[in-house]
Amino acid sequence: MTTTGFAEITPEASRKALHEAVEGLWERDPDASARVAFVRWQKVVAAMLTLVVIAGLVIFTRFSVQALCLACTAVYLVTMIDRTVIFRRGLDGKAIVRISDEEALALTDDELPFYTVLVPAYNEPEVVGRLLAAMSALVYPPEKLEVQLLLEADDEVTIEAARREANDPRIRTILVPAADPRTKPKACNYGLEFAVGEIVTIYDAEDKPEPLQLRRVVAAFNKLSSDVACVQAKLSFHNSRQNLLTAWFTAEYGLWFGYLLPGLMDSRSPIPLGGTSNHLRRDVLDEVGAWDPFNVTEDADLGMRIAGGGYRTAVLDSVTIEEANSDMINWVRQRSRWYKGYLQTYLVHMRHPARLFGQLGLRSFARFNLLMAGTPIVALLNMAFWFITLLWILGQPSQISTAFPPVTYYSALICIVIGNAATLYMNIVGARATGDSHLLWACLTVPLYWVMMGIASTKGCWQLITKPSYWEKTFHGLDAVEDEAVEEA
Repeated sequence: MTTTGFAEITPEASRKALHEAVEGLWERDPDASARVAFVRWQKVVAAMLTLVVIAGLVIFTRFSVQALCLACTAVYLVTMIDRTVIFRRGLDGKAIVRISDEEALALTDDELPFYTVLVPAYNEPEVVGRLLAAMSALVYPPEKLEVQLLLEADDEVTIEAARREANDPRIRTILVPAADPRTKPKACNYGLEFAVGEIVTIYDAEDKPEPLQLRRVVAAFNKLSSDVACVQAKLSFHNSRQNLLTAWFTAEYGLWFGYLLPGLMDSRSPIPLGGTSNHLRRDVLDEVGAWDPFNVTEDADLGMRIAGGGYRTAVLDSVTIEEANSDMINWVRQRSRWYKGYLQTYLVHMRHPARLFGQLGLRSFARFNLLMAGTPIVALLNMAFWFITLLWILGQPSQISTAFPPVTYYSALICIVIGNAATLYMNIVGARATGDSHLLWACLTVPLYWVMMGIASTKGCWQLITKPSYWEKTFHGLDAVEDEAVEEA
Protein backbone atom coordinates (compact mmCIF):
# COMPACT_ATOMS: atom_id res chain seq x y z
CA MET A 1 0.00 0.00 0.00
CA THR A 2 1.20 3.51 -0.75
CA THR A 3 -1.62 5.50 0.87
CA THR A 4 -0.22 7.79 3.52
CA GLY A 5 -1.76 9.68 6.42
CA PHE A 6 -5.41 9.26 7.34
CA ALA A 7 -7.65 6.90 5.36
CA GLU A 8 -10.54 8.50 3.50
CA ILE A 9 -13.62 6.35 4.08
CA THR A 10 -17.05 7.29 2.78
CA PRO A 11 -19.91 7.52 5.32
CA GLU A 12 -21.69 4.60 3.68
CA ALA A 13 -18.61 2.37 3.75
CA SER A 14 -17.97 3.37 7.36
CA ARG A 15 -21.54 2.57 8.36
CA LYS A 16 -21.41 -0.88 6.74
CA ALA A 17 -18.00 -1.63 8.23
CA LEU A 18 -19.12 -0.60 11.71
CA HIS A 19 -22.25 -2.74 11.48
CA GLU A 20 -20.17 -5.75 10.44
CA ALA A 21 -17.60 -5.06 13.17
CA VAL A 22 -20.21 -4.97 15.92
CA GLU A 23 -23.07 -7.17 14.69
CA GLY A 24 -21.47 -9.51 12.16
CA LEU A 25 -20.67 -12.49 14.37
CA TRP A 26 -23.87 -12.07 16.38
CA GLU A 27 -26.05 -12.08 13.26
CA ARG A 28 -24.31 -15.04 11.65
CA ASP A 29 -24.01 -17.20 14.76
CA PRO A 30 -25.49 -15.81 18.01
CA ASP A 31 -24.21 -18.80 19.99
CA ALA A 32 -20.62 -17.86 19.08
CA SER A 33 -20.96 -14.35 20.49
CA ALA A 34 -20.37 -13.19 24.07
CA ARG A 35 -22.95 -10.43 23.63
CA VAL A 36 -25.06 -12.43 26.08
CA ALA A 37 -22.88 -13.70 28.90
CA PHE A 38 -25.12 -16.54 30.11
CA VAL A 39 -27.71 -18.35 28.01
CA ARG A 40 -30.88 -19.54 29.72
CA TRP A 41 -29.83 -23.08 30.59
CA GLN A 42 -26.55 -21.79 32.06
CA LYS A 43 -28.44 -19.34 34.27
CA VAL A 44 -30.74 -22.14 35.44
CA VAL A 45 -27.84 -24.48 36.24
CA ALA A 46 -25.90 -21.73 38.03
CA ALA A 47 -28.95 -20.78 40.10
CA MET A 48 -29.67 -24.40 41.03
CA LEU A 49 -26.07 -25.09 42.05
CA THR A 50 -26.00 -21.94 44.16
CA LEU A 51 -29.21 -22.91 45.93
CA VAL A 52 -27.95 -26.45 46.55
CA VAL A 53 -24.67 -25.17 48.02
CA ILE A 54 -26.41 -22.61 50.25
CA ALA A 55 -28.97 -25.15 51.44
CA GLY A 56 -26.24 -27.67 52.15
CA LEU A 57 -24.18 -25.16 54.11
CA VAL A 58 -27.21 -24.23 56.21
CA ILE A 59 -28.61 -27.73 56.82
CA PHE A 60 -25.52 -29.97 56.65
CA THR A 61 -22.82 -27.46 57.40
CA ARG A 62 -19.91 -29.72 58.32
CA PHE A 63 -20.53 -32.30 55.59
CA SER A 64 -21.02 -29.57 52.95
CA VAL A 65 -17.83 -27.75 53.90
CA GLN A 66 -15.85 -30.97 53.71
CA ALA A 67 -17.43 -31.92 50.37
CA LEU A 68 -16.68 -28.49 48.91
CA CYS A 69 -13.11 -28.64 50.12
CA LEU A 70 -12.56 -32.07 48.58
CA ALA A 71 -14.15 -30.96 45.30
CA CYS A 72 -11.96 -27.85 45.17
CA THR A 73 -8.89 -29.94 45.99
CA ALA A 74 -9.74 -32.31 43.13
CA VAL A 75 -10.12 -29.41 40.67
CA TYR A 76 -6.83 -27.93 41.84
CA LEU A 77 -5.05 -31.29 41.60
CA VAL A 78 -6.30 -32.13 38.10
CA THR A 79 -5.46 -28.65 36.83
CA MET A 80 -1.94 -28.80 38.24
CA ILE A 81 -1.31 -32.28 36.84
CA ASP A 82 -2.46 -31.20 33.39
CA ARG A 83 -0.35 -28.03 33.53
CA THR A 84 2.68 -30.14 34.44
CA VAL A 85 2.01 -32.55 31.56
CA ILE A 86 1.77 -29.63 29.11
CA PHE A 87 5.01 -28.20 30.50
CA ARG A 88 6.75 -31.55 30.15
CA ARG A 89 5.74 -31.80 26.48
CA GLY A 90 7.04 -28.32 25.83
CA LEU A 91 10.43 -28.89 27.50
CA ASP A 92 12.26 -30.27 24.48
CA GLY A 93 11.13 -27.37 22.30
CA LYS A 94 10.65 -29.55 19.23
CA ALA A 95 7.17 -28.14 18.59
CA ILE A 96 8.43 -24.57 18.19
CA VAL A 97 8.80 -23.56 14.54
CA ARG A 98 12.26 -22.14 13.82
CA ILE A 99 13.03 -20.17 10.68
CA SER A 100 16.61 -19.01 10.20
CA ASP A 101 17.55 -15.53 9.01
CA GLU A 102 18.78 -17.08 5.78
CA GLU A 103 15.44 -18.80 5.13
CA ALA A 104 13.51 -15.62 5.90
CA LEU A 105 15.66 -13.42 3.69
CA ALA A 106 15.74 -15.99 0.86
CA LEU A 107 12.09 -15.28 0.05
CA THR A 108 11.86 -13.04 -3.00
CA ASP A 109 9.41 -10.14 -3.14
CA ASP A 110 7.29 -12.12 -5.62
CA GLU A 111 6.98 -14.97 -3.10
CA LEU A 112 5.77 -12.69 -0.31
CA PRO A 113 1.99 -12.20 0.05
CA PHE A 114 0.27 -8.93 0.88
CA TYR A 115 0.38 -8.40 4.64
CA THR A 116 -1.87 -6.33 6.91
CA VAL A 117 -0.80 -5.23 10.38
CA LEU A 118 -3.60 -4.01 12.65
CA VAL A 119 -2.54 -1.73 15.50
CA PRO A 120 -5.48 -0.70 17.71
CA ALA A 121 -4.72 2.07 20.19
CA TYR A 122 -6.81 4.18 22.51
CA ASN A 123 -5.71 7.15 24.60
CA GLU A 124 -2.04 6.29 24.07
CA PRO A 125 -0.35 9.36 22.55
CA GLU A 126 2.85 8.63 24.44
CA VAL A 127 3.56 5.40 22.52
CA VAL A 128 2.66 6.47 18.97
CA GLY A 129 6.22 7.51 18.12
CA ARG A 130 7.70 4.23 19.35
CA LEU A 131 5.00 2.27 17.53
CA LEU A 132 5.66 3.91 14.19
CA ALA A 133 9.40 3.40 14.58
CA ALA A 134 8.85 -0.31 15.30
CA MET A 135 6.59 -0.70 12.26
CA SER A 136 9.09 1.12 10.06
CA ALA A 137 11.77 -1.36 11.12
CA LEU A 138 9.89 -4.36 9.69
CA VAL A 139 11.82 -5.93 6.82
CA TYR A 140 9.09 -6.39 4.24
CA PRO A 141 8.48 -4.89 0.78
CA PRO A 142 6.64 -1.55 1.30
CA GLU A 143 4.35 -2.19 -1.67
CA LYS A 144 3.11 -5.41 -0.04
CA LEU A 145 2.67 -4.15 3.51
CA GLU A 146 -0.05 -2.02 5.05
CA VAL A 147 -0.07 -0.97 8.68
CA GLN A 148 -3.42 0.25 9.98
CA LEU A 149 -3.28 2.44 13.05
CA LEU A 150 -6.81 2.04 14.41
CA LEU A 151 -7.92 4.98 16.57
CA GLU A 152 -11.30 5.78 18.06
CA ALA A 153 -12.75 8.82 16.28
CA ASP A 154 -13.13 10.75 19.55
CA ASP A 155 -9.60 9.97 20.82
CA GLU A 156 -8.31 13.45 20.02
CA VAL A 157 -4.99 13.23 21.88
CA THR A 158 -3.84 10.06 20.09
CA ILE A 159 -5.15 11.34 16.75
CA GLU A 160 -3.11 14.51 17.18
CA ALA A 161 -0.03 12.45 18.05
CA ALA A 162 -0.56 10.38 14.90
CA ARG A 163 -0.83 13.54 12.81
CA ARG A 164 2.53 14.71 14.14
CA GLU A 165 4.34 11.38 13.91
CA ALA A 166 2.87 9.46 10.96
CA ASN A 167 5.16 10.00 7.96
CA ASP A 168 5.70 6.43 6.74
CA PRO A 169 3.76 5.69 3.50
CA ARG A 170 3.08 2.14 4.70
CA ILE A 171 1.15 3.41 7.72
CA ARG A 172 -2.33 4.85 7.49
CA THR A 173 -4.57 5.90 10.30
CA ILE A 174 -8.16 4.68 10.30
CA LEU A 175 -10.66 6.38 12.58
CA VAL A 176 -13.08 3.88 14.11
CA PRO A 177 -16.51 5.43 14.74
CA ALA A 178 -17.14 5.95 18.45
CA ALA A 179 -19.70 3.28 19.28
CA ASP A 180 -20.22 0.56 21.86
CA PRO A 181 -18.70 -1.78 22.67
CA ARG A 182 -15.47 0.17 23.14
CA THR A 183 -13.23 -2.85 22.69
CA LYS A 184 -10.07 -3.80 20.85
CA PRO A 185 -11.78 -6.56 18.81
CA LYS A 186 -14.40 -4.10 17.52
CA ALA A 187 -11.61 -1.85 16.25
CA CYS A 188 -9.83 -4.82 14.64
CA ASN A 189 -13.02 -5.97 12.93
CA TYR A 190 -13.56 -2.47 11.57
CA GLY A 191 -10.02 -2.29 10.18
CA LEU A 192 -10.35 -5.78 8.72
CA GLU A 193 -13.13 -4.51 6.43
CA PHE A 194 -10.54 -2.33 4.66
CA ALA A 195 -7.58 -4.71 4.85
CA VAL A 196 -5.94 -6.11 1.71
CA GLY A 197 -3.52 -8.62 3.26
CA GLU A 198 -3.60 -12.37 2.74
CA ILE A 199 -2.06 -12.61 6.21
CA VAL A 200 -3.30 -10.41 9.05
CA THR A 201 -1.61 -9.77 12.36
CA ILE A 202 -2.17 -7.57 15.40
CA TYR A 203 0.39 -5.57 17.33
CA ASP A 204 -0.30 -3.54 20.43
CA ALA A 205 0.67 0.11 20.44
CA GLU A 206 3.80 -0.44 22.55
CA ASP A 207 5.04 -3.53 20.66
CA LYS A 208 8.46 -3.86 19.05
CA PRO A 209 8.40 -7.00 16.86
CA GLU A 210 11.61 -8.57 15.65
CA PRO A 211 12.23 -6.99 12.19
CA LEU A 212 12.20 -10.32 10.29
CA GLN A 213 9.07 -11.62 11.99
CA LEU A 214 6.72 -11.18 9.02
CA ARG A 215 9.11 -12.97 6.68
CA ARG A 216 9.57 -15.78 9.19
CA VAL A 217 5.79 -16.19 9.39
CA VAL A 218 5.48 -16.50 5.60
CA ALA A 219 8.27 -19.10 5.56
CA ALA A 220 6.57 -20.95 8.43
CA PHE A 221 3.24 -21.08 6.60
CA ASN A 222 5.06 -22.41 3.51
CA LYS A 223 6.70 -25.13 5.60
CA LEU A 224 3.71 -26.18 7.72
CA SER A 225 0.65 -28.18 6.72
CA SER A 226 -2.42 -26.49 5.25
CA ASP A 227 -4.44 -26.94 8.44
CA VAL A 228 -2.28 -24.38 10.27
CA ALA A 229 -4.36 -21.20 10.33
CA CYS A 230 -2.33 -19.13 12.79
CA VAL A 231 1.30 -18.61 13.68
CA GLN A 232 1.78 -17.19 17.17
CA ALA A 233 5.06 -15.40 17.90
CA LYS A 234 6.53 -15.22 21.39
CA LEU A 235 6.15 -12.21 23.66
CA SER A 236 8.63 -10.81 26.12
CA PHE A 237 9.35 -7.52 27.91
CA HIS A 238 12.03 -4.86 27.75
CA ASN A 239 11.46 -3.53 31.29
CA SER A 240 11.78 -6.73 33.32
CA ARG A 241 14.18 -4.99 35.72
CA GLN A 242 11.90 -2.03 36.40
CA ASN A 243 10.41 -3.51 39.58
CA LEU A 244 9.37 -6.82 41.13
CA LEU A 245 6.01 -6.81 39.33
CA THR A 246 7.60 -6.54 35.89
CA ALA A 247 10.01 -9.35 36.87
CA TRP A 248 7.07 -11.59 37.85
CA PHE A 249 5.32 -10.74 34.61
CA THR A 250 8.43 -11.53 32.53
CA ALA A 251 8.98 -14.88 34.24
CA GLU A 252 5.33 -15.78 33.72
CA TYR A 253 5.53 -15.01 30.01
CA GLY A 254 8.79 -16.94 29.71
CA LEU A 255 6.99 -20.02 31.02
CA TRP A 256 3.84 -19.49 28.93
CA PHE A 257 5.43 -18.79 25.54
CA GLY A 258 8.57 -20.84 26.07
CA TYR A 259 7.01 -24.09 27.28
CA LEU A 260 3.25 -24.17 27.82
CA LEU A 261 2.17 -22.96 24.38
CA PRO A 262 4.65 -25.29 22.62
CA GLY A 263 3.37 -28.10 24.86
CA LEU A 264 -0.19 -27.37 23.79
CA MET A 265 0.92 -27.27 20.16
CA ASP A 266 2.78 -30.56 20.47
CA SER A 267 -0.31 -32.26 21.91
CA ARG A 268 -2.53 -30.67 19.22
CA SER A 269 -4.63 -28.99 21.88
CA PRO A 270 -6.56 -25.73 21.38
CA ILE A 271 -4.29 -22.73 21.91
CA PRO A 272 -5.63 -19.52 23.47
CA LEU A 273 -3.86 -16.91 21.37
CA GLY A 274 -1.88 -14.05 22.84
CA GLY A 275 -3.34 -10.59 22.40
CA THR A 276 -0.65 -9.63 19.93
CA SER A 277 1.70 -11.09 17.31
CA ASN A 278 -0.75 -13.76 16.19
CA HIS A 279 -0.46 -14.02 12.41
CA LEU A 280 -3.63 -15.28 10.77
CA ARG A 281 -4.57 -16.50 7.32
CA ARG A 282 -7.22 -14.09 6.10
CA ASP A 283 -9.35 -16.80 4.46
CA VAL A 284 -9.60 -18.75 7.73
CA LEU A 285 -10.18 -15.55 9.71
CA ASP A 286 -13.20 -14.80 7.51
CA GLU A 287 -14.38 -18.41 7.75
CA VAL A 288 -14.42 -18.55 11.57
CA GLY A 289 -15.94 -15.08 11.97
CA ALA A 290 -12.98 -12.86 12.93
CA TRP A 291 -13.05 -11.37 16.44
CA ASP A 292 -15.95 -11.20 18.88
CA PRO A 293 -16.35 -7.50 19.81
CA PHE A 294 -18.12 -8.43 23.05
CA ASN A 295 -15.41 -10.78 24.33
CA VAL A 296 -12.70 -9.03 26.35
CA THR A 297 -10.14 -11.76 25.56
CA GLU A 298 -10.97 -11.95 21.88
CA ASP A 299 -7.61 -13.63 21.23
CA ALA A 300 -8.33 -16.66 23.43
CA ASP A 301 -11.82 -16.95 21.96
CA LEU A 302 -10.49 -16.82 18.39
CA GLY A 303 -7.95 -19.53 19.23
CA MET A 304 -10.79 -21.78 20.39
CA ARG A 305 -12.85 -21.10 17.24
CA ILE A 306 -9.81 -21.88 15.09
CA ALA A 307 -9.50 -25.25 16.86
CA GLY A 308 -13.26 -25.85 16.60
CA GLY A 309 -13.04 -25.25 12.85
CA GLY A 310 -10.49 -28.04 12.49
CA TYR A 311 -7.43 -25.78 12.20
CA ARG A 312 -4.23 -25.54 14.24
CA THR A 313 -1.99 -22.85 15.68
CA ALA A 314 1.81 -23.02 15.52
CA VAL A 315 4.29 -21.27 17.81
CA LEU A 316 7.13 -19.39 16.08
CA ASP A 317 10.56 -18.72 17.52
CA SER A 318 10.40 -14.98 16.95
CA VAL A 319 9.96 -12.47 19.74
CA THR A 320 7.89 -9.33 20.05
CA ILE A 321 9.07 -7.05 22.82
CA GLU A 322 6.41 -5.32 24.90
CA GLU A 323 6.14 -3.22 28.02
CA ALA A 324 5.46 -5.25 31.16
CA ASN A 325 2.80 -3.75 33.40
CA SER A 326 4.69 -1.99 36.19
CA ASP A 327 1.80 -0.60 38.26
CA MET A 328 -0.10 -2.91 40.64
CA ILE A 329 -3.54 -1.31 40.13
CA ASN A 330 -3.05 -1.21 36.37
CA TRP A 331 -1.97 -4.87 36.46
CA VAL A 332 -5.08 -5.92 38.40
CA ARG A 333 -7.25 -4.08 35.85
CA GLN A 334 -5.58 -5.95 33.02
CA ARG A 335 -5.51 -9.38 34.65
CA SER A 336 -9.12 -9.19 35.87
CA ARG A 337 -10.13 -8.50 32.25
CA TRP A 338 -8.17 -11.54 31.11
CA TYR A 339 -9.81 -13.79 33.70
CA LYS A 340 -13.24 -12.43 32.86
CA GLY A 341 -12.56 -13.05 29.17
CA TYR A 342 -11.45 -16.62 29.83
CA LEU A 343 -14.74 -17.25 31.60
CA GLN A 344 -16.65 -15.52 28.79
CA THR A 345 -14.92 -17.79 26.28
CA TYR A 346 -15.68 -20.84 28.39
CA LEU A 347 -19.37 -19.98 28.69
CA VAL A 348 -19.70 -19.24 24.96
CA HIS A 349 -18.10 -22.47 23.77
CA MET A 350 -19.87 -24.58 26.40
CA ARG A 351 -23.32 -23.53 25.20
CA HIS A 352 -23.32 -26.78 23.22
CA PRO A 353 -21.03 -29.14 25.15
CA ALA A 354 -21.78 -32.21 23.03
CA ARG A 355 -20.98 -30.35 19.82
CA LEU A 356 -17.73 -28.99 21.27
CA PHE A 357 -16.78 -32.48 22.46
CA GLY A 358 -17.32 -33.79 18.94
CA GLN A 359 -15.17 -31.02 17.47
CA LEU A 360 -12.26 -31.31 19.90
CA GLY A 361 -12.24 -34.90 21.14
CA LEU A 362 -11.89 -36.05 24.75
CA ARG A 363 -8.37 -34.81 25.55
CA SER A 364 -8.74 -31.35 23.98
CA PHE A 365 -12.23 -30.96 25.43
CA ALA A 366 -10.94 -31.69 28.93
CA ARG A 367 -7.98 -29.35 28.41
CA PHE A 368 -10.30 -26.60 27.20
CA ASN A 369 -12.23 -26.87 30.47
CA LEU A 370 -9.06 -26.84 32.56
CA LEU A 371 -7.55 -23.86 30.71
CA MET A 372 -10.53 -21.58 30.16
CA ALA A 373 -12.42 -22.27 33.39
CA GLY A 374 -9.65 -23.78 35.50
CA THR A 375 -7.18 -20.89 35.22
CA PRO A 376 -9.38 -18.19 36.83
CA ILE A 377 -11.08 -20.64 39.19
CA VAL A 378 -7.80 -21.97 40.59
CA ALA A 379 -6.65 -18.37 41.15
CA LEU A 380 -9.89 -17.79 43.05
CA LEU A 381 -9.52 -21.00 45.07
CA ASN A 382 -6.00 -20.01 46.06
CA MET A 383 -7.40 -16.98 47.85
CA ALA A 384 -9.85 -19.10 49.84
CA PHE A 385 -7.28 -21.76 50.81
CA TRP A 386 -4.62 -19.24 51.77
CA PHE A 387 -7.13 -17.37 53.92
CA ILE A 388 -8.06 -20.57 55.73
CA THR A 389 -4.36 -21.45 56.12
CA LEU A 390 -3.66 -18.01 57.55
CA LEU A 391 -6.47 -18.39 60.07
CA TRP A 392 -5.02 -21.72 61.14
CA ILE A 393 -1.50 -20.33 61.54
CA LEU A 394 -2.64 -17.28 63.49
CA GLY A 395 -5.12 -18.84 65.86
CA GLN A 396 -5.82 -22.50 65.10
CA PRO A 397 -9.57 -21.99 65.69
CA SER A 398 -11.47 -25.09 66.64
CA GLN A 399 -13.98 -24.52 63.83
CA ILE A 400 -11.28 -25.27 61.26
CA SER A 401 -10.27 -28.51 62.99
CA THR A 402 -13.94 -29.53 63.09
CA ALA A 403 -14.61 -28.62 59.47
CA PHE A 404 -11.49 -30.26 58.10
CA PRO A 405 -10.89 -33.79 59.38
CA PRO A 406 -7.57 -35.49 58.53
CA VAL A 407 -8.61 -36.87 55.12
CA THR A 408 -9.74 -33.43 53.94
CA TYR A 409 -6.96 -31.46 55.62
CA TYR A 410 -4.06 -33.60 54.45
CA SER A 411 -5.43 -33.94 50.91
CA ALA A 412 -5.55 -30.17 50.60
CA LEU A 413 -2.16 -29.75 52.28
CA ILE A 414 -0.44 -32.20 49.93
CA CYS A 415 -1.99 -30.48 46.89
CA ILE A 416 -0.86 -27.05 48.05
CA VAL A 417 2.69 -28.15 48.86
CA ILE A 418 3.26 -30.24 45.71
CA GLY A 419 1.33 -27.87 43.44
CA ASN A 420 3.18 -24.79 44.64
CA ALA A 421 6.53 -26.56 44.42
CA ALA A 422 5.81 -27.68 40.84
CA THR A 423 4.72 -24.18 39.86
CA LEU A 424 7.84 -22.64 41.41
CA TYR A 425 9.99 -25.08 39.47
CA MET A 426 8.21 -24.34 36.18
CA ASN A 427 8.58 -20.59 36.77
CA ILE A 428 12.33 -20.98 37.38
CA VAL A 429 12.72 -22.96 34.16
CA GLY A 430 10.63 -20.37 32.30
CA ALA A 431 12.74 -17.55 33.69
CA ARG A 432 15.89 -19.36 32.61
CA ALA A 433 14.53 -19.41 29.05
CA THR A 434 14.50 -15.61 29.02
CA GLY A 435 18.21 -15.46 29.79
CA ASP A 436 17.63 -13.02 32.68
CA SER A 437 19.33 -14.40 35.79
CA HIS A 438 17.90 -11.62 37.97
CA LEU A 439 14.45 -13.20 37.56
CA LEU A 440 15.39 -15.93 40.07
CA TRP A 441 14.35 -13.72 42.98
CA ALA A 442 11.01 -13.07 41.27
CA CYS A 443 10.48 -16.82 40.88
CA LEU A 444 11.20 -17.49 44.56
CA THR A 445 8.76 -14.77 45.67
CA VAL A 446 6.06 -15.67 43.13
CA PRO A 447 3.48 -16.69 45.81
CA LEU A 448 3.01 -12.96 46.40
CA TYR A 449 2.18 -12.67 42.69
CA TRP A 450 -0.42 -15.39 43.11
CA VAL A 451 -2.14 -13.30 45.78
CA MET A 452 -2.52 -10.57 43.19
CA MET A 453 -3.90 -13.14 40.77
CA GLY A 454 -6.49 -14.14 43.35
CA ILE A 455 -7.57 -10.51 43.75
CA ALA A 456 -7.78 -10.09 39.98
CA SER A 457 -9.77 -13.30 39.59
CA THR A 458 -12.26 -12.19 42.26
CA LYS A 459 -12.74 -8.89 40.45
CA GLY A 460 -13.05 -10.59 37.06
CA CYS A 461 -15.70 -13.03 38.31
CA TRP A 462 -17.70 -10.16 39.78
CA GLN A 463 -17.49 -8.14 36.56
CA LEU A 464 -18.61 -11.17 34.56
CA ILE A 465 -21.95 -10.81 36.34
CA THR A 466 -22.19 -7.02 36.56
CA LYS A 467 -20.60 -5.78 33.27
CA PRO A 468 -19.34 -8.68 31.17
CA SER A 469 -18.31 -6.79 28.01
CA TYR A 470 -16.76 -3.78 29.74
CA TRP A 471 -13.19 -3.31 28.49
CA GLU A 472 -11.07 -2.07 31.36
CA LYS A 473 -8.33 0.01 29.79
CA THR A 474 -4.69 -0.93 30.43
CA PHE A 475 -2.43 2.10 30.35
CA HIS A 476 0.89 1.85 28.53
CA GLY A 477 3.99 4.01 28.54
CA LEU A 478 4.46 3.74 32.32
CA ASP A 479 8.05 2.63 31.81
CA ALA A 480 8.77 5.88 29.98
CA VAL A 481 7.01 7.89 32.71
CA GLU A 482 9.22 6.29 35.37
CA ASP A 483 12.37 6.86 33.29
CA GLU A 484 11.49 10.56 32.92
CA ALA A 485 10.89 10.87 36.67
CA VAL A 486 14.29 9.34 37.39
CA GLU A 487 15.99 11.72 34.95
CA GLU A 488 14.26 14.75 36.52
CA ALA A 489 15.30 13.66 40.01
